[in-house]
Amino acid sequence: MSETLEIIESEFAQASIETFQMVLISMVAAAIAGTLIGLILHLTSNPLFFKNKIVNGIAGTIVNIIRSMPFIILIIVLIPFTRIIVGTSIGAVAASVSLSIASIAFFARLVEGAFSEVDKGVIEAAVATGASTSLIIRKVLFVEATPALIRALTVTFVSIIGYSAMAGAVGGGGIGNLAIMYGYNRYQTGVLLFTVIVLIIIVQLGQWIGDKIALAFTRK
Repeated sequence: MSETLEIIESEFAQASIETFQMVLISMVAAAIAGTLIGLILHLTSNPLFFKNKIVNGIAGTIVNIIRSMPFIILIIVLIPFTRIIVGTSIGAVAASVSLSIASIAFFARLVEGAFSEVDKGVIEAAVATGASTSLIIRKVLFVEATPALIRALTVTFVSIIGYSAMAGAVGGGGIGNLAIMYGYNRYQTGVLLFTVIVLIIIVQLGQWIGDKIALAFTRK
C-alpha cells in the first residue's frame, strides 16, 4: 500500500499533465479541422448546397480509412509522420499527432450527422427567402445543429480519453502509461485501480458538463 502511494505521489501529477496536453491538443484539432471536414462532407452531399460526388467521395474515403484503423496501429503507421512534425515519436506531444488525426476523423463524421439532422424545411425556407449560402450556413445550419454538435464534441472527448490511455502502451505518456507501466508491468494493482477510477471520474464529469451545455442550447 505504501509503495502504491509513493508511486501515485511521485508520478501521477506528471501523468495528469501529459494526459491534459494530449486531450487539449486533440480537442482543439477535432473542433476546428473536424468541424470543417464534417461541414464539407455535408455540403457536398446536399443538393441544396454544393453537391459534389468527387469531393465527397475523396473526403469520405480518407475519413473512413482513418476511422477503420485501430488507434494503436494508427500510432505505429504515423510514426514517420510524427517524427517529421515534432521530431520524436515518444511523449505526450508526439502522441497528440496521432490522437488529433484520429479525433478529427471521428468528430468529422459526427459533425456531418449533426448537420444532416437539421430540418430540411428550415433550410429550404431560408433558401426561398433569398438568403446567401454563407448566411444559411452560419445562421441556420450551425444554429440549428448546435446542441447536436455539443453532444458530438462530448462523445469525442470521451473517446479521446480512451485513446490517450491507449497511447501509453506505445510511449505516449499520461495516465494510461502510468497504468500500464506500474499497474500491469509491475503488478501494482493499487495503481491500476486508482488510474481506472480517475479516468472514470474524468469521463463522467466531461459527459455531465457536455450534457448540461447541450441542454442549455436546446430550444424548448
